[in-house]
Amino acid sequence: MPPMNFRDLTDIRHALHARGALPVHTDRILRAWLAARPLDSGAKRHPAGSFFPLAVRSALPQLADELAGLAEIHTQEVGADGSARLLLRLADGQSVESVLLPRSGVCVSTQVGCAVGCTFCQTGRSGLLRQLGSAEILAQVVLARRIGPVQRVVFMGMGEPAHNLDKVLEAIDLLGTLGNIGHKNLVFSTVGDRRVFERLPTGTVKPALALSLHTSRAELRRTLLPKAPDLTPEELVELGEQYARTTGYPIQYQWTLLEGINDTDEELAGIVRLLKGKYAMMNFIPYNASAGLPYRRPVPERAARMAGVLHQQGIITRLRQSAGQDVEGGCGQLRARHI
Repeated sequence: MPPMNFRDLTDIRHALHARGALPVHTDRILRAWLAARPLDSGAKRHPAGSFFPLAVRSALPQLADELAGLAEIHTQEVGADGSARLLLRLADGQSVESVLLPRSGVCVSTQVGCAVGCTFCQTGRSGLLRQLGSAEILAQVVLARRIGPVQRVVFMGMGEPAHNLDKVLEAIDLLGTLGNIGHKNLVFSTVGDRRVFERLPTGTVKPALALSLHTSRAELRRTLLPKAPDLTPEELVELGEQYARTTGYPIQYQWTLLEGINDTDEELAGIVRLLKGKYAMMNFIPYNASAGLPYRRPVPERAARMAGVLHQQGIITRLRQSAGQDVEGGCGQLRARHI
């Protein structure tokens, strides 16, 4: 039997349909795959012979092999915080990173490389090499579930999800239906793109939204995120607020703390101006030092003080630690070291 050669969910569905699978058969196979179970298993674990057509049943071993080949662990580095950075080799030899997060989460990549070019991000230095297919995105979740439980998936790894919107939303839809992930536990992270705010509210599965803000000053944002859509912080927050009120989930604003750049009192005042009274949560993430880049993280006391000031202003704030700091596990660092 020739290779099925797929990267997308549509390729999997077509391959099964060509072998006589009905939608109910395909859904059962996809549900089993997403749960990291044998493809012929089901909710009641009836044997394949009692459910699938013969041609489908005969194709399952090859299908299982090709699904396993979508993404394979090349390197795994475990951090003291319980996280694990995975460098994954794709079927064409390219590589991406995933992160197993504490408390049953996984961070997945959506592209090989990234076109946004954030000046503090290692991934952006390589530019965009190619898009991931929806099956390649989902394969990262399956790999994580082979290691441990996954109840939360964040699309915050390599790449800008808005630049691969159709495939990312296809993966989100399946995870929120057959993949048994709560919709608010699917987190779409973006630097901000008007297409995101147009498309996400129309889907059956409406994910939570994380917006990379990083500064309250439009001119600094253009410097730090040189190829992001030219939305001002005010415009981005307004679009986010509309989506938050539509879905009932607060927007998670991402702010990578860079010493002497966006950890100032001026920026604190800007955050209060932008987010006070909004359905929002601020995530402060101290910078994860990266070789060849000029940025540094603020001292812990400064970061803690910033979070405390925002709490006093009624803005929910989490001071987060970048997973895997002890293994230099910032986004793109593991891949860069491998290359």
